[in-house]
Amino acid sequence: MSDVRVCHQVNLQQGFGGGEVYTTFFTRALLELGWQVRLYVNSANPYWARNLPSGVEVIPLTVIEDLAPALPTTPATVFFHAPQAAGLVADLHRRRHRLCAFAHMPVYGRNPLLYKGFDHIIAVSQHVINSLREAGLDQYYPVPLLGVADLERSGATSGQIVRGPLYDWDRRKVRERLGRLLAPLVTPLLPKPRFSRRPGLSLGIVSRLTPIKQFPLLFSYLAPLLKEQADINLEIFGNGGYASIRDLRRELRPLAGRCRFWGHQDDVRAVYGQLDALLTGLPEKEALGLNVIEAQVCGLPVLAVDAPPFDETVADDVTGWRYTDPRHDGGRDFLRVLGLLRRGLPPHSEAVGDHLQRFAFSSFVARVNALMEALPRAQEARA
Repeated sequence: MSDVRVCHQVNLQQGFGGGEVYTTFFTRALLELGWQVRLYVNSANPYWARNLPSGVEVIPLTVIEDLAPALPTTPATVFFHAPQAAGLVADLHRRRHRLCAFAHMPVYGRNPLLYKGFDHIIAVSQHVINSLREAGLDQYYPVPLLGVADLERSGATSGQIVRGPLYDWDRRKVRERLGRLLAPLVTPLLPKPRFSRRPGLSLGIVSRLTPIKQFPLLFSYLAPLLKEQADINLEIFGNGGYASIRDLRRELRPLAGRCRFWGHQDDVRAVYGQLDALLTGLPEKEALGLNVIEAQVCGLPVLAVDAPPFDETVADDVTGWRYTDPRHDGGRDFLRVLGLLRRGLPPHSEAVGDHLQRFAFSSFVARVNALMEALPRAQEARA
């Protein structure tokens, strides 16, 4: 009998966002523990080749229906980084495979039945676990896997920050498919200014500009307050769909020239080094926030709403400040933490180290090892 341990992962996304970054460092942890990794990816996704560590067997698939024939004929444990249709889950179960699904999002406001057929659900935070429990799903692994700051991205430059692509075109929408076709023709004609700090405080968003972040709603409360703080600038690093950016620009009109969009950036370490604080989005649809972890590792304070999952990731008055949801108080407490930001974080070096150790790669490897040892026992108990 072979002693080789093989982990099968499936991530068929076309882009490279937080779930794909998570797939990458989960893979690194498995390799560190001596596992072989087979990763089934979308054949149209160009990002994996330059982001995965060496030693990973990559299996490109054109459609999800190609997965079952590509898996071993003997029973295997397969990790999905997104929930799948019930028909596929049932087919793989008939082939005696054990199916695990990463929950990279809380299921609040989403259909929990997408996870119902999986043998195990792996959550990235306690916030996600709570959402699974409240939805009546009981096959979750009881320990949140959390995450790490993966700052060594392919394509990172020598610290120069130049305006990058602003739109992440959604191929499912006709308007955005047209934008995707026109972008290569128009982009070379657009100016590409280099970033330089402005006088005053620089607050930053470093994130994909997706609906789950709820940035337009957040700034419907905060932008009028920031307008009155004449020394504060807002720098936005990240791309998003047309509607997300349109709606965010609308809510940021009160800031006029004190707000700049810089598009997608590979060298996020350089970005964090140019800011005075990171701003998160609203909390309830967020699962963890890898950018929050990255910023704190880089020594950048984080301003986040005082609610899950940010109560797991931001140590209040240690690595940043948590403030009352502005939907509850109109932003009064946000003004309080701006005052604290102006004075700076108190020296809590031991507390900072203790907090960040939760997100160290060595800690993540230990949690992955515990997970991989626990899953066979959990499977036997459910049999």
